[in-house]
Amino acid sequence: MRVAIAGASGFVGQLLLDALRSEFELVALGRSIPATRDVEWRVCDLFSLLQLEKGLEGADVGIYLVHSMLPSATLTQSSFEDSDLLLADNFARAAKKAGLKRIIYLGGLIPNAPELSQHLRSRQEVEKALGSYGTPVTTLRAGLILGPQGSSFQILYLLVGRLPFMICPQWTQTLTQCIAASDVVSLIRFCLQHEQTSGHTYDLGCSEVLSYQQLITTLAEEMGLKRRIFSIPWLTARLSRLWVQLITGASPNLVAPLIESLRHEMVVRDPSLLRMYGLPLVGIREALRRCLVKIEPTLRSSTRERKRKLQGLAEVRSIQRLPKPSGKSAAWVAEEYFRWLPRFLRPWIVVHTGAEKGIWIFRLVFLKAPLLILKHSQERSTADRQVFAIVGGLLVRTQQSSLSRLEFREVLNGQVSLAAIHEFHPSLPWVVYKYTQALVHLWVMLSFKRHLSQRPE
Repeated sequence: MRVAIAGASGFVGQLLLDALRSEFELVALGRSIPATRDVEWRVCDLFSLLQLEKGLEGADVGIYLVHSMLPSATLTQSSFEDSDLLLADNFARAAKKAGLKRIIYLGGLIPNAPELSQHLRSRQEVEKALGSYGTPVTTLRAGLILGPQGSSFQILYLLVGRLPFMICPQWTQTLTQCIAASDVVSLIRFCLQHEQTSGHTYDLGCSEVLSYQQLITTLAEEMGLKRRIFSIPWLTARLSRLWVQLITGASPNLVAPLIESLRHEMVVRDPSLLRMYGLPLVGIREALRRCLVKIEPTLRSSTRERKRKLQGLAEVRSIQRLPKPSGKSAAWVAEEYFRWLPRFLRPWIVVHTGAEKGIWIFRLVFLKAPLLILKHSQERSTADRQVFAIVGGLLVRTQQSSLSRLEFREVLNGQVSLAAIHEFHPSLPWVVYKYTQALVHLWVMLSFKRHLSQRPE
C-alpha cells in the first residue's frame, strides 16, 4: 500500500515516517526535500492544486496532518480558518483525481458546545471539506498530543520551567484528555490496517481526565520543580495570550487560537476506536516522562527562522471568504467580479478585455502601460473553480511570479466561495506595497463581498 502524508515535516509526520516506513510505501509531501532514507519526498506546495495532484499520483491512502495557523507568505491576508479551508479543499480535489481509496485526517476533539472557538470551528470545517468530493475520510479527533516537538507541549514545558509562581485564569480549570504522540501514531497505523474504520469519526485520548491546572502541576512534579499556582477569575484570554507569548517566544498566530480553544472541555465522547484497538494507552505521567527525556524547546528559534525565511521572499497570499448566492457557481462569481470591478474602480482605474479572449487589463486612466494583466486559465478552470494567471503589468515582478494567480472557488459542497491570490511578488518597494496596493486589494475584496451580500436571492 502506498501512503501519501501531507504535513510530513511536522512532529507527528516525522514520527509516522519512522513508524510506517518498514510496513508501507511512503510518499512525503513538502515544500522542500530533506535527506530521508526509505521515503519518497515530493516537492509540493499544498496551496497549489496542480502540485498536489502530482504529489498524490499513485497513492492509495492520504494522511492529512496539515494545520495552517502560521503565515504562509511574507504578507498573508487571510484568517487561518480560510487558509485551512482552501488547503483541505485542494487535498480533497486532488484525492478524487488520484483515486485515493480514503483519507485519514488527524484533527481536534470537538466538544458538545453551542458555540465553538474559531480554532475548533476550523477543524470541523476541514473534516467536512476533506469528504466533500466523495473520498471516504477516517477522522481521528485528538486533544493535546504529548510529544517533545509538539508546540502545545513545549508551551507548557516552558511556562512550568520559567515561572516559579503561576497566575492561572479560569480556563485552567477546564478538563482535557491528552494522548501520547506514540499512541496517535499507533492508532493511525491501526486505521491503515483496518478497512472497516474508513468513513468513520473517532475520538482519541488516554483514560485520565485532568484539568489544565492539574496537568501543569503534574508536569512540574515530573520536572522535579515546586510551583505555586494562584487561580484568578479575571485574567482575560487576551492577557493570557500576551504572557504566554512573552514567556515562551511562541508566535502570536499559534498562541491566540490555542488559548481561545481552552475554554472548551476537550474530552473523549466516542471511544469506539480505542475499544477496537484493545491495547492500553500510555498514561499521562509516562507520556510526560518520555517527552522530558527528549525535549529541546525550539519555539523561539523556529519563530525567528520562519520570519527570516518569509521576509526574504517578498511574497503575498490573500484569501477571502465570500457570500455565495444560492444556485450560483464559482464561474458566476468570477464573471460577476469582472462585471462589477470596472464600475467600482472608475474613473481612476480602467478595466477592459484584451484583444485575446480571456485577457483582463488594469490600467490608470492617464497611463497607457497596464498595471496588471490577467489571463483566464481555461485548462485549469472548472465551473466550481476559476483560475486567472497574473501574467504581467507594472505592479508585478513577472520574472518571479510565473505562478501568480487569482482564483475563485466553491468549497463545502457549494455552501461557501473563496477568492484567493497566490504567489504574488509585487514590483513596488515592500513598505510602499504593504501600505498602498495591499490595502487597496483588501478594500476591493471587502467591497465585492458587500456587493454579493446585497444581491437579491
